[in-house]
This record gives sequence, structure tokens and C-alpha cells, in this order.
Amino acid sequence: MSRCFAALALLALALLAMAPVFAQESGSQDPKLKRRGEPSPTEQQLDKNGLPPEEDKSIAVKDYAFNPLQAQKEIRTGNYYFKKGAFRAAAGRFEEATKWNDGEPEAWLRLGEAEEKLRDHKAAFKAYSKYLELASDAKNADEIRKKLEKLK
Repeated sequence: MSRCFAALALLALALLAMAPVFAQESGSQDPKLKRRGEPSPTEQQLDKNGLPPEEDKSIAVKDYAFNPLQAQKEIRTGNYYFKKGAFRAAAGRFEEATKWNDGEPEAWLRLGEAEEKLRDHKAAFKAYSKYLELASDAKNADEIRKKLEKLK
């Protein structure tokens, strides 16, 4: 008899421990059965579009703010890729640099050069135009203007 009672007690404890799992699977919204540390759908942080945050950070939309140090880091990394001949990677880094600091002429110049190597004349034209807008009195401004005439 005592073995039967012990088995029933263990079964009851196991069922109590599994109650939150069963409640979650059945869709129960009983706050007592909520797992610890897990926010309810109303407690979740929502982004500016009203959507829950993306779990995979690699595909989450980035929020860019003015950060000239990050822009310089992206330019250095882009220069490395450019020297290695990885023009697609370099263009991506230079584009990142323009998002961190839209007023950085070097980023726009290097982006134009990378896009020109990739034979994307429209993107190169846009980048060179922005470079001239920011640094119209640069030493190489005449050379860039000639490139813009060729890209038209």
C-alpha cells in the first residue's frame, strides 16, 4: 500500500511540474502558469513599426545614428577588402560607413570607386555626385568630374 501511495505522490508531483508546459501548449493565458522571466505578449518590447523584436540579429533592421568612429572603422575594413579585390564586400562596408556618417566624403569616394569596379555605373554616379557635393574643392575634384561625365 505504501508503494502505491509513493507512486501516486510522484505522479502528482510530475503533473504539477508539467502544468506550465501543458498550459502553454493549450494556449491558456492563466498568469499563474506563466514561465518565470518570460514576458507575456503585452509585456514584449515592440519596435517603431509595432512588431516584436527580431530574434536573429543578423537579419534585424539596424538603426543608424551619427557615429564617425564606426564610419572610420567601416572605411578601414572596406579599404582592406578593396585591396584584396573583394569589391562587393568593400562596397558593402563603404555603404555602411555612409549610413553611420552621411557627411564623410572619403566614404562616398571609396563607395564610388568600388561600385565602378563592380560596373554598377548608376550607383557609382550617385556616390561620386555625393562626394563632389561634400568636397567640391578637393584636389581630385576635376578627376571625379571627368569620371562623372564618362558614367552619364
